[in-house]
Amino acid sequence: MEWTIDSDAAAPPFEQLRQRIAEAAASGELPEGERLPTVRALAETLGLAVNTVARAYRELEAMGVIRTEGRRGSFIASTTLTHDDTRNAAIAFAKSAQSRGMGRAEAVALLESVW
Repeated sequence: MEWTIDSDAAAPPFEQLRQRIAEAAASGELPEGERLPTVRALAETLGLAVNTVARAYRELEAMGVIRTEGRRGSFIASTTLTHDDTRNAAIAFAKSAQSRGMGRAEAVALLESVW
């Protein structure tokens, strides 16, 4: 996994990381059962705060993309996203945009820019 975080991007670092892992799982780049780096290791590799990576992992777990097995680590849970997963991601995006003061048109424009 060779991911980078764009510090100039509109999306915050945790969101960029969450999106990259979700996309890698959906594409099969990260197959089901693949063990992810520890939060600390990935934070160090990407130059991020531990809490930033931890937030991305928590959101991925809530979406069902990864599963965390305590001290064993975090693993890709599924490589197949369902309609419900996509809907949940859309809800998370909408809530994130709203909490940052974005209007609907601005959020849609952001989505279209990354499509």
